[in-house]
Amino acid sequence: MTVQNLKSVLIGFNPEGDTASSALPYGLSLARQAEAHASICALTPEMTITHAFVSDVAAGLVASENRRLRETAQAHVEQARQDFLAAGVPCSAEVVQEHYSVLAPETAKRARVHDVAVFDVQPDPLSLNRGLLEEVLFNSGRPLLIVPKGIDTFRSNKIVVAWDGSARATRAVNDALPFLKAADQVEIVSISGEKDLSWAAPGAELAPHLIRHGVKCTVKELLANNGDAGETLRMQARLFRADMLVMGAFVHSRLRQLVLGGVTQSMLKSCPVPLLLSH
Repeated sequence: MTVQNLKSVLIGFNPEGDTASSALPYGLSLARQAEAHASICALTPEMTITHAFVSDVAAGLVASENRRLRETAQAHVEQARQDFLAAGVPCSAEVVQEHYSVLAPETAKRARVHDVAVFDVQPDPLSLNRGLLEEVLFNSGRPLLIVPKGIDTFRSNKIVVAWDGSARATRAVNDALPFLKAADQVEIVSISGEKDLSWAAPGAELAPHLIRHGVKCTVKELLANNGDAGETLRMQARLFRADMLVMGAFVHSRLRQLVLGGVTQSMLKSCPVPLLLSH
Protein backbone atom coordinates (compact mmCIF):
# COMPACT_ATOMS: atom_id res chain seq x y z
CA MET A 1 0.00 0.00 0.00
CA THR A 2 1.22 3.52 -0.82
CA VAL A 3 2.36 5.76 2.02
CA GLN A 4 -0.18 8.58 2.30
CA ASN A 5 -0.28 11.94 4.10
CA LEU A 6 3.47 12.36 3.74
CA LYS A 7 4.08 15.45 1.64
CA SER A 8 7.60 16.65 2.41
CA VAL A 9 10.80 14.76 3.21
CA LEU A 10 14.06 16.31 4.38
CA ILE A 11 17.14 14.30 3.42
CA GLY A 12 20.38 15.32 5.07
CA PHE A 13 23.77 13.83 4.25
CA ASN A 14 27.46 14.41 4.84
CA PRO A 15 29.29 14.80 1.50
CA GLU A 16 32.59 14.02 3.26
CA GLY A 17 31.34 10.68 4.61
CA ASP A 18 33.60 7.62 4.59
CA THR A 19 31.03 5.65 2.62
CA ALA A 20 28.29 6.50 0.14
CA SER A 21 25.12 7.84 1.72
CA SER A 22 22.23 5.39 2.10
CA ALA A 23 19.91 8.23 3.15
CA LEU A 24 19.93 9.65 -0.40
CA PRO A 25 18.70 6.58 -2.33
CA TYR A 26 16.44 5.55 0.56
CA GLY A 27 14.96 9.05 0.75
CA LEU A 28 14.47 9.08 -3.01
CA SER A 29 12.64 5.75 -2.83
CA LEU A 30 10.47 7.01 0.04
CA ALA A 31 9.60 10.31 -1.64
CA ARG A 32 8.77 8.57 -4.92
CA GLN A 33 6.45 6.04 -3.24
CA ALA A 34 4.77 8.72 -1.12
CA GLU A 35 4.61 11.18 -4.04
CA ALA A 36 6.25 13.70 -1.73
CA HIS A 37 8.58 16.63 -2.26
CA ALA A 38 12.19 16.03 -1.22
CA SER A 39 14.50 18.67 0.23
CA ILE A 40 18.11 17.56 -0.18
CA CYS A 41 20.66 19.12 2.16
CA ALA A 42 24.40 18.56 1.92
CA LEU A 43 25.61 19.41 5.42
CA THR A 44 29.23 20.45 5.65
CA PRO A 45 31.20 22.30 8.34
CA GLU A 46 32.85 25.67 7.96
CA MET A 47 36.35 25.83 9.37
CA THR A 48 37.10 28.87 11.52
CA ILE A 49 40.14 30.37 13.20
CA THR A 50 39.58 31.66 16.70
CA HIS A 51 43.05 33.09 17.43
CA ALA A 52 43.25 36.80 16.64
CA PHE A 53 46.95 36.68 15.74
CA VAL A 54 46.91 33.75 13.34
CA SER A 55 49.16 34.08 10.30
CA ASP A 56 47.95 34.95 6.82
CA VAL A 57 49.23 31.57 5.65
CA ALA A 58 47.03 29.70 8.13
CA ALA A 59 44.05 31.88 7.27
CA GLY A 60 44.61 31.13 3.60
CA LEU A 61 44.75 27.39 4.25
CA VAL A 62 41.48 27.51 6.17
CA ALA A 63 39.80 29.53 3.41
CA SER A 64 41.08 27.05 0.83
CA GLU A 65 39.72 24.09 2.81
CA ASN A 66 36.33 25.78 3.17
CA ARG A 67 36.20 26.28 -0.59
CA ARG A 68 37.09 22.63 -1.14
CA LEU A 69 34.40 21.48 1.30
CA ARG A 70 31.78 23.65 -0.38
CA GLU A 71 32.73 22.61 -3.91
CA THR A 72 32.62 18.93 -2.92
CA ALA A 73 29.23 19.40 -1.28
CA GLN A 74 27.92 21.33 -4.29
CA ALA A 75 28.97 18.54 -6.66
CA HIS A 76 27.28 15.89 -4.51
CA VAL A 77 24.07 17.84 -4.06
CA GLU A 78 23.81 18.65 -7.78
CA GLN A 79 24.23 14.96 -8.65
CA ALA A 80 21.56 14.07 -6.10
CA ARG A 81 19.20 16.70 -7.54
CA GLN A 82 19.62 15.25 -11.02
CA ASP A 83 19.02 11.71 -9.74
CA PHE A 84 15.80 12.74 -7.99
CA LEU A 85 14.47 14.66 -10.99
CA ALA A 86 15.31 11.74 -13.29
CA ALA A 87 13.24 9.51 -10.99
CA GLY A 88 10.30 11.91 -11.22
CA VAL A 89 10.64 13.20 -7.65
CA PRO A 90 10.11 16.96 -7.21
CA CYS A 91 12.95 18.32 -5.13
CA SER A 92 15.02 21.23 -3.96
CA ALA A 93 18.72 20.97 -3.15
CA GLU A 94 21.11 23.12 -1.17
CA VAL A 95 24.48 23.15 0.55
CA VAL A 96 24.38 24.19 4.19
CA GLN A 97 27.88 25.18 5.28
CA GLU A 98 28.17 26.60 8.77
CA HIS A 99 30.28 26.32 11.87
CA TYR A 100 29.12 23.23 13.75
CA SER A 101 27.50 25.29 16.52
CA VAL A 102 25.25 26.79 13.83
CA LEU A 103 25.00 23.81 11.47
CA ALA A 104 23.16 21.56 13.94
CA PRO A 105 20.39 24.05 14.91
CA GLU A 106 20.06 25.14 11.26
CA THR A 107 19.40 21.53 10.31
CA ALA A 108 16.82 21.14 13.08
CA LYS A 109 15.13 24.35 11.89
CA ARG A 110 14.80 22.93 8.39
CA ALA A 111 13.41 19.64 9.72
CA ARG A 112 10.55 21.49 11.47
CA VAL A 113 8.92 22.32 8.14
CA HIS A 114 8.97 18.73 6.84
CA ASP A 115 7.00 15.63 7.73
CA VAL A 116 10.06 13.48 8.37
CA ALA A 117 13.84 13.87 8.33
CA VAL A 118 15.97 11.10 6.78
CA PHE A 119 19.63 10.72 7.74
CA ASP A 120 22.39 8.13 7.63
CA VAL A 121 23.12 6.23 10.83
CA GLN A 122 25.95 7.64 12.96
CA PRO A 123 27.00 4.89 15.39
CA ASP A 124 29.84 6.84 17.06
CA PRO A 125 28.27 8.69 20.02
CA LEU A 126 31.16 11.19 20.11
CA SER A 127 31.12 12.22 16.44
CA LEU A 128 29.96 15.65 15.30
CA ASN A 129 27.57 14.01 12.82
CA ARG A 130 25.96 12.09 15.68
CA GLY A 131 25.53 15.35 17.57
CA LEU A 132 23.74 16.77 14.55
CA LEU A 133 21.33 13.83 14.54
CA GLU A 134 20.60 14.35 18.22
CA GLU A 135 19.93 18.05 17.63
CA VAL A 136 17.33 17.15 15.01
CA LEU A 137 15.82 14.50 17.27
CA PHE A 138 15.59 16.69 20.37
CA ASN A 139 14.80 20.08 18.88
CA SER A 140 12.98 19.71 15.57
CA GLY A 141 9.68 18.30 16.83
CA ARG A 142 9.71 15.94 13.85
CA PRO A 143 10.38 12.20 13.53
CA LEU A 144 13.88 11.17 12.54
CA LEU A 145 14.28 8.22 10.17
CA ILE A 146 17.81 6.80 10.42
CA VAL A 147 19.05 4.56 7.62
CA PRO A 148 21.72 1.86 8.14
CA LYS A 149 24.48 1.44 5.59
CA GLY A 150 23.55 -0.68 2.60
CA ILE A 151 19.77 -0.12 2.74
CA ASP A 152 18.94 1.91 -0.35
CA THR A 153 15.25 1.12 -0.93
CA PHE A 154 12.33 2.22 1.24
CA ARG A 155 9.96 -0.56 2.27
CA SER A 156 7.24 -0.60 4.89
CA ASN A 157 5.64 -4.01 4.43
CA LYS A 158 6.54 -5.20 7.94
CA ILE A 159 7.11 -2.84 10.86
CA VAL A 160 8.00 -3.46 14.50
CA VAL A 161 6.77 -0.94 17.08
CA ALA A 162 8.75 -0.89 20.33
CA TRP A 163 6.07 -0.14 22.93
CA ASP A 164 6.65 0.69 26.60
CA GLY A 165 3.54 2.80 27.17
CA SER A 166 5.51 6.03 27.57
CA ALA A 167 4.69 9.43 26.10
CA ARG A 168 7.74 9.06 23.85
CA ALA A 169 6.52 5.74 22.46
CA THR A 170 3.06 7.25 21.96
CA ARG A 171 4.55 10.14 20.01
CA ALA A 172 6.56 7.74 17.87
CA VAL A 173 3.48 5.66 17.06
CA ASN A 174 1.53 8.75 16.07
CA ASP A 175 4.39 10.07 13.93
CA ALA A 176 4.71 6.68 12.25
CA LEU A 177 1.01 6.34 11.33
CA PRO A 178 1.54 7.01 7.59
CA PHE A 179 3.99 4.09 7.52
CA LEU A 180 1.95 1.84 9.83
CA LYS A 181 -1.21 2.29 7.75
CA ALA A 182 0.70 1.34 4.60
CA ALA A 183 2.22 -1.80 6.15
CA ASP A 184 1.00 -5.33 5.53
CA GLN A 185 1.96 -6.38 9.06
CA VAL A 186 2.76 -4.42 12.22
CA GLU A 187 4.02 -6.12 15.36
CA ILE A 188 3.71 -4.27 18.68
CA VAL A 189 6.57 -5.48 20.88
CA SER A 190 6.73 -4.90 24.63
CA ILE A 191 9.86 -6.04 26.47
CA SER A 192 9.83 -6.76 30.18
CA GLY A 193 12.78 -7.41 32.46
CA GLU A 194 14.67 -4.21 31.61
CA LYS A 195 12.41 -1.73 33.42
CA ASP A 196 9.13 -1.69 35.31
CA LEU A 197 6.18 -1.56 32.90
CA SER A 198 3.45 -2.27 35.45
CA TRP A 199 2.23 1.34 35.20
CA ALA A 200 2.08 1.39 31.39
CA ALA A 201 -0.79 0.75 29.01
CA PRO A 202 -0.01 -2.68 27.52
CA GLY A 203 0.38 -3.31 23.84
CA ALA A 204 -2.98 -5.09 23.87
CA GLU A 205 -4.58 -1.69 24.55
CA LEU A 206 -2.63 0.04 21.79
CA ALA A 207 -3.68 -2.52 19.19
CA PRO A 208 -7.41 -1.57 19.04
CA HIS A 209 -6.44 2.09 18.61
CA LEU A 210 -4.24 1.23 15.63
CA ILE A 211 -6.85 -1.12 14.17
CA ARG A 212 -9.34 1.77 14.14
CA HIS A 213 -6.82 3.59 11.95
CA GLY A 214 -6.74 0.65 9.55
CA VAL A 215 -3.44 -0.77 10.81
CA LYS A 216 -3.08 -4.56 10.64
CA CYS A 217 -1.27 -5.38 13.87
CA THR A 218 -0.45 -8.10 16.37
CA VAL A 219 1.01 -7.93 19.88
CA LYS A 220 4.04 -9.72 21.25
CA GLU A 221 5.43 -9.60 24.79
CA LEU A 222 9.06 -10.59 25.26
CA LEU A 223 11.49 -10.94 28.13
CA ALA A 224 14.71 -8.97 27.71
CA ASN A 225 17.56 -11.27 26.69
CA ASN A 226 19.99 -11.12 29.64
CA GLY A 227 18.34 -7.85 30.59
CA ASP A 228 19.33 -6.28 27.26
CA ALA A 229 16.21 -4.76 25.68
CA GLY A 230 18.17 -3.35 22.74
CA GLU A 231 19.53 -6.74 21.71
CA THR A 232 16.08 -8.28 22.16
CA LEU A 233 14.60 -5.66 19.81
CA ARG A 234 17.30 -6.32 17.22
CA MET A 235 16.67 -10.07 17.36
CA GLN A 236 12.92 -9.59 17.02
CA ALA A 237 13.32 -7.20 14.09
CA ARG A 238 15.40 -9.85 12.31
CA LEU A 239 12.99 -12.68 13.15
CA PHE A 240 10.02 -10.62 11.96
CA ARG A 241 12.00 -9.56 8.87
CA ALA A 242 11.02 -6.00 9.63
CA ASP A 243 11.49 -3.17 7.15
CA MET A 244 11.39 -0.55 9.91
CA LEU A 245 11.56 -0.24 13.67
CA VAL A 246 9.56 2.50 15.42
CA MET A 247 10.45 3.65 18.92
CA GLY A 248 10.46 6.65 21.21
CA ALA A 249 13.84 8.15 22.08
CA PHE A 250 14.54 8.09 25.81
CA VAL A 251 16.89 10.67 27.29
CA HIS A 252 18.40 11.41 30.68
CA SER A 253 19.03 14.96 31.83
CA ARG A 254 22.54 15.31 33.21
CA LEU A 255 24.21 18.61 33.99
CA ARG A 256 21.64 20.39 31.81
CA GLN A 257 22.50 18.16 28.86
CA LEU A 258 20.33 15.53 27.27
CA VAL A 259 21.96 12.11 27.23
CA LEU A 260 20.38 9.31 25.20
CA GLY A 261 19.05 6.38 27.20
CA GLY A 262 20.62 2.94 27.03
CA VAL A 263 18.20 1.30 24.58
CA THR A 264 18.24 4.32 22.26
CA GLN A 265 22.05 4.38 22.30
CA SER A 266 22.14 0.65 21.65
CA MET A 267 19.82 0.89 18.66
CA LEU A 268 21.73 3.82 17.16
CA LYS A 269 24.97 1.90 17.52
CA SER A 270 23.62 -1.19 15.79
CA CYS A 271 20.22 -1.52 14.16
CA PRO A 272 19.59 -3.95 11.29
CA VAL A 273 16.71 -1.93 9.81
CA PRO A 274 15.76 1.73 9.33
CA LEU A 275 14.89 3.26 12.69
CA LEU A 276 12.14 5.85 13.16
CA LEU A 277 12.74 7.81 16.35
CA SER A 278 10.57 10.46 17.99
CA HIS A 279 11.06 12.49 21.12
